[in-house]
Amino acid sequence: MRLTYFIGWSLCNVVLRTYFRCRIYHAERVPRTGPVILASNHASHLDPPLVGIGLPRDIHYLARKTLFRFPPFGWVLRSINSVPVDRDGGGAAGLRAILDRLLDGQGIVLFPEGTRTRDGRLQPARSGIGLAVAKSNAPVVPVRVFGTFAAFGRHARWPRPCPVAIKYGLPLEFRELREEAAHCSKARLREVYQEIADEIMRAIGRLEPCWDKTTFP
Repeated sequence: MRLTYFIGWSLCNVVLRTYFRCRIYHAERVPRTGPVILASNHASHLDPPLVGIGLPRDIHYLARKTLFRFPPFGWVLRSINSVPVDRDGGGAAGLRAILDRLLDGQGIVLFPEGTRTRDGRLQPARSGIGLAVAKSNAPVVPVRVFGTFAAFGRHARWPRPCPVAIKYGLPLEFRELREEAAHCSKARLREVYQEIADEIMRAIGRLEPCWDKTTFP
């Protein structure tokens, strides 16, 4: 890890493991080297650091480019592997930024739902992640976070010390859909992107908690 990333990673580990009593499950399923897309549900601002703390490797995160306008803050964001993109990572520039990191052998966190849930439940996937997956060869690891909506959802003004957890799934390859995307018509291509996105969300939904479900609302 880069020094600045390691410092941020260490601080997040301390906070999430103490204040939020974080539990981590099956981090060994994430490749330790090489490109990887970590596709997670999104319930809170806690989700990006939570996805990364269980992994002993650098992970990259998307952040709105408007946050980089102030030089000191922008430097901090870049030093912890934040990637400046338009809102929700849409557009050609956002896709290029994602693919550049993957081509460089990095891991990157993407949220198929596009934005934080308003009610704590899983939301339908947007096709954008399907486009990123189809254009790359990186394995996709489904990730599910638990408890972050109760701890710091849209309704909360301040993080509450609720228990949180994260569970990593087995990597998905999408070989057939990637091959089809390389040769199919434009009309079919949009369907392929959505099929990939939907399958990722189904994989996230299949990640059941390893504990009593009442523990993590």
